[in-house]
Amino acid sequence: MTLVIGPDDPADPEWAEAASLPEVSALVRAGRTVLVTLPEDQTEAIAAAAAYAWAGAGVFRTSHSAAFHSATFHSVRQALDMTEALLGRRPPALTRRGLA
Repeated sequence: MTLVIGPDDPADPEWAEAASLPEVSALVRAGRTVLVTLPEDQTEAIAAAAAYAWAGAGVFRTSHSAAFHSATFHSVRQALDMTEALLGRRPPALTRRGLA
């Protein structure tokens, strides 16, 4: 389960903040819930979110709030859902059979 928070949302004191993939991996191995802050650029934020989620991060802070229906916020959420599905942590949003 992943959580996306906005820039003004409070962080839980139990979350450990990380700034690199090796740091995320180490904190996850130690059993911590990891918070990462994503870049402001939408493309970079989506890519970073997917990579950090693959490494095990669980909380993602974007520079845009969900209250404003930010395209970045929703794109990050979609990328995280896709990554979770690829890792087998949640069912895919849509499945289709590949038979012609």
